[in-house]
Amino acid sequence: MAKIGITTTIPAEIVFAAGHTPVDLNNILISHPEAVRLTEAAEEAGYPRNICGWIKGLYSVVVQGGDIDTVIAVTQGDCSNTHALMETYELAGVRTIPFAYPFDRDYDLLKLQMEKLMASLGTGWDAVNAAKRRLDGVRAKVAEIDRLTWREGTVSGWHNHLYQVSCSDFNGDVDVFEQEADAFLAAAGSAAEYSEDVRLGFIGVPPILTDLYEYVERMGARIVYNEVQRQFAMPFATDDIVEQYRLYTYPYGVFGRIEDIRREIERRNIDGIIHYVQSFCFRQIEDMIFREKLDVPILTVEGDKPGKVDARTRLRLDSFLEMLR
Repeated sequence: MAKIGITTTIPAEIVFAAGHTPVDLNNILISHPEAVRLTEAAEEAGYPRNICGWIKGLYSVVVQGGDIDTVIAVTQGDCSNTHALMETYELAGVRTIPFAYPFDRDYDLLKLQMEKLMASLGTGWDAVNAAKRRLDGVRAKVAEIDRLTWREGTVSGWHNHLYQVSCSDFNGDVDVFEQEADAFLAAAGSAAEYSEDVRLGFIGVPPILTDLYEYVERMGARIVYNEVQRQFAMPFATDDIVEQYRLYTYPYGVFGRIEDIRREIERRNIDGIIHYVQSFCFRQIEDMIFREKLDVPILTVEGDKPGKVDARTRLRLDSFLEMLR
């Protein structure tokens, strides 16, 4: 069993079916006690300062970690800097396997990509479909955590984020992750209801800021919708794994994401949206589209390196919440 690094969500079912352990490098970085040092180490190695902090951190997590010798890198549908990240991995002697989401959601092209990944890892459809059935049961439990967040009001925005974002790799151990989800559900089912006066949605990539959810709730609001994290959790009712990854909105065009966001804004009775953008990321351009197409107030928050929300952003969040009230 090998540890297989992933740069974003890929069909984890294939990695588990091959008997390996997926490791979401983003989750390793953001939970690392020296996350800032890891991003700075990439700059010392030669990465430009004006490159996304996630990319720099992902480089150091693998090169300095030493226990991951293969990385599945998404070359289409995620970050445009991943191509160069792969090349620097290879320069450091790390094996890389490319995976590409077809921009137009073409079923046959996506199926071909999945079959190429299966061939690279040495597995086939029977094992992959069995892994899908196993993960579907766990995904359903995470979907219940999401429902308790927005409908029953007994789950914090942070825990909603945490359980959904962890579905990219199930923390490398499906059985342990499921046990943790079961225990959390048991506690959340009888927990006291939150009494926030502002309900927020969070769209964009998961934040590199470590205390954003905590700060929002301290100010009397709560995030009841995490867009991309929910997509990582894939609460889709389909027995077809190729269709499952076609329904996943994040790697395709922004307008599919907007349809999903609109539905959830209405269903969850959301007052305003925080659009998180990462410094030096091409997805910042999409902010102008969200502002044109979404009918609720939007606050755009930008993050660079791992760390707490800075004073300027706290002030902007305070003003945004006051405006919504």
